[in-house]
Amino acid sequence: MRLRWLPPWMQTIRFRLTVTYSAVLFGLAVLVVGGVYLAVRANTTASPQPLEPFTVSKAYKKDGQWHVKEGEGQSFQAADIENVEAFVNYQTLEKLGTYSIAAIGGLLVASLVTGWWLSGRVLRPIRTITATAQEITATDLSRRINLQGPWDELRRLSDTVDDMLGRLEGAFSSQRQLVDDASHELRNPLAIIQANVDAVLAHDDATPEARQQASSIVSRAIARMTNLVEDLLASARRSSPAFVDVDMDLAQIANEAAEEYTLIAASRDLRLVRRLSPGPTAAGDPQALRRAVDNLLSNAVRMAPGETQLVLAVGSKAGWAWIALRDEGPGISEEDQELVFDRFFRSDRRPSGGSGLTGERRAGLGLAIVRQIVESHGGTVAVHSAVGVGSTFVLWLPDRSLADAHHRLGTVPSDDPLGPRVLV
Repeated sequence: MRLRWLPPWMQTIRFRLTVTYSAVLFGLAVLVVGGVYLAVRANTTASPQPLEPFTVSKAYKKDGQWHVKEGEGQSFQAADIENVEAFVNYQTLEKLGTYSIAAIGGLLVASLVTGWWLSGRVLRPIRTITATAQEITATDLSRRINLQGPWDELRRLSDTVDDMLGRLEGAFSSQRQLVDDASHELRNPLAIIQANVDAVLAHDDATPEARQQASSIVSRAIARMTNLVEDLLASARRSSPAFVDVDMDLAQIANEAAEEYTLIAASRDLRLVRRLSPGPTAAGDPQALRRAVDNLLSNAVRMAPGETQLVLAVGSKAGWAWIALRDEGPGISEEDQELVFDRFFRSDRRPSGGSGLTGERRAGLGLAIVRQIVESHGGTVAVHSAVGVGSTFVLWLPDRSLADAHHRLGTVPSDDPLGPRVLV
């Protein structure tokens, strides 16, 4: 528990590491010095004790007899050998104890200095990470830590933070680009609506024909904004963790979408053919996947030439469920087949004989939302197309109807599940 009564510098990790290092070093020093002192004391031959001298008078030998000298300076202090040995041990242990205490005190100071230095070295990469993180703002995520040194835990932490910053930078850039592009796309229909309201609908002297034309233009602009807002909502809905995936019957989802677009296709002399094999199941958000199929049908109905056929099919192959839509439009050039899934893709190439997707300057959010929805379900989207022949868009999803997921290939099949194109 954090001790709030301590000063701030004592609550830092460096202080705590210093105390820990110092305690370990000081404890080891006490054990070593104390062990040496106790070992010396235990191995002395005589018990240490102070010196106990006694007075001895000088003597001389005369005529075979010893005579004691009398007078000042004729005596001296002496001690027996055992007492002298005990006194030497006593003095040695006294000095050893004094030196040991001094050494322990010096080691305490040295351990504090060493602990402070070691903790600073250990925390230096963390200070670098902290300084870099403090310099990063929501508007500038380009800074990186780029920590050098051995491949240790701190280096891996630094690289992990750099990778996270890279992902955040990409996400923020994509978000800003989406907001900018969506704002631009919404401004155009709003300007159209405003212009028609100001020019025709707001004036009483406007002719019925002009009012009808303006109303039609406003309706198309509103429909365009509605589609854009629905795409944005579908993107946000799928990105939210609040929704729980459920099992989806792909044939049912495709059939519901086809029923909604059958009359719209017929109004443009298009025939919508359904080949919906029952059984393929995927896990996810049915509304989001339905939006993806709607976007494919909306593009096909809007771009395909009249008196042609649209084929909407569902099936399963190699452990992957799929929903495919084929048209007989002008097709997509090979260099544009990946770009058409980018947000608000624009192309200046206009193939002759049709007004298909490659001839449309703006692709909007439709196909980008399709890819985002499918990839969020663990699948992928593919397009098989050739200029002047037509296009087949395929949504590949993991098939939940399989009893054993090990039967699923690691990658989705690369061929067109509808097989070779047969024009009717």
